[in-house]
Amino acid sequence: MKRELESLVSQMHNGGITYTEAVREFKKRYILEVLAHHKGNQCKAAQELGMHRNTLSRTIEELGLDPAQIRLGLKRPPRSERPQFQQPMLRSGS
Repeated sequence: MKRELESLVSQMHNGGITYTEAVREFKKRYILEVLAHHKGNQCKAAQELGMHRNTLSRTIEELGLDPAQIRLGLKRPPRSERPQFQQPMLRSGS
């Protein structure tokens, strides 16, 4: 993992990504990952991140993340959008 991070940092530097942009993108990805792990529960995510829930909420807003979209992305799709599976046909006694 350390090599992957070093490679990513090198690519970002060579690509002209500023420190501020890199930190912002890391925060976004990390927070989204932790929120997904906790199914959008900000209280549990904040606890894991070692911050107060209000701080997490403020950070989400500052990063331009939409909590509603986070929650929607974690929910099951409506029945009309779920794949339909056919039940196997049962053979009658022969």
